[in-house]
Amino acid sequence: MKRTILFFFIGFFSLFFIFALNSCKQKETIIEKQTIQISDEELQEKNISVYKTKKFAGKERTYLSFDFSGIEKPASLTEFSQYFHFLPIRQYRTGTCWSFATTSFLESELKRLGKGEIKLSEMFTVYWEYVEKMRRYIREKGNSAMGQGSEHNAVIARMREYGAVRASDYTGLLGEQNEHDHSKLFREWRNYLLFCKENAYWDEEKAVSYVKTILNNYLGKPPETIEVDGQTMTPKQYLEKALELPLDDYVCFISTKSLPYYTKGEYKVPDNWWHSEEYHNVPLDEFLGTIVRALKKGYTVALGGDISEPGISGENDVAIVPTFDLPQKLIDQDSREFRFYNRTSRDDHAIHIVGYKEMGNHTWFLIKDSGRSAHMGQFKGYYFYRDDYLKLKMLNFMVHKDAVADLLAKFSEQE
Repeated sequence: MKRTILFFFIGFFSLFFIFALNSCKQKETIIEKQTIQISDEELQEKNISVYKTKKFAGKERTYLSFDFSGIEKPASLTEFSQYFHFLPIRQYRTGTCWSFATTSFLESELKRLGKGEIKLSEMFTVYWEYVEKMRRYIREKGNSAMGQGSEHNAVIARMREYGAVRASDYTGLLGEQNEHDHSKLFREWRNYLLFCKENAYWDEEKAVSYVKTILNNYLGKPPETIEVDGQTMTPKQYLEKALELPLDDYVCFISTKSLPYYTKGEYKVPDNWWHSEEYHNVPLDEFLGTIVRALKKGYTVALGGDISEPGISGENDVAIVPTFDLPQKLIDQDSREFRFYNRTSRDDHAIHIVGYKEMGNHTWFLIKDSGRSAHMGQFKGYYFYRDDYLKLKMLNFMVHKDAVADLLAKFSEQE
């Protein structure tokens, strides 16, 4: 009897121990895929927003993101139909993406036009852009944008005025420097312009001379002549005689309800500091469709827009619009306009589209990017942008006029 009771208690406690062990063991949670029903035909997988933290400049930063692992995307650079471009280089601590992106675009154009593979200097253009930006500030008596940013067509304007040189002719780096950093330069430049404004000092010639001194101290003096195949040329002669870039053949596009479609007008962002009205305004479907058609015809495209959204991730090399921002089916002219109007879509970065890939119901774009985040992932200096991201968040582009001849004809009809 005692032995029976003993076996009973041993068995009971064994079962209790096994039950308790299994109860405390962490169970795997299987989360079923969630979808959003847009209509009877349209389903989209739901993206669940989460907060993540990472260190930036030595400090932890919390940001909104989601799990990118479920995104079906191109697996490598080689999957894209690509066009000639030099490998990505970094702008480092400068606000000069506009020059890096547009210079890369023009390098691709030189190759397409049969001029060869020529690496141009971004900083030569930046130097003269800074000068002209300061000049306008003085002329407008302080009523002009003061910053490092600019637009694609500024590169065209500076080249038209000052010419161009090769990267080997002018680097904008002094001594042992191997990374660009314009923080001190800009601080000194800004303080001088604020001094001019506070003291109503509007002597343009003297102000330009002083700002050139600042630029020379930080970037070096740009060359007045260069040697090309045994010939001495000015930068303007090099542009006109050696490069023969057709600067008048490049056109810019926007898509906004604030202007009539198929007319030209101002792109109203701070980096359009000289208030250029040479932007062709088209409906959103034309905006995106024109980019795709240009790429399929063999042209690359310089692009600008917003990169401050949860749907862009340098670690994952990808940019999409997550459903908690807006389901793809609901992206249209009005949703795009709303974000531009309330400034959640800002013109804060310029990039270069150098390839594309059709995949499922989407077109993916291979983006060459000089920014810091583009070097965080597997494909250094590149992003894979999905078409919904372009449609909602990209605000302007530049392309050769031959790629958009049919579209430009619609503007002629309106005149």
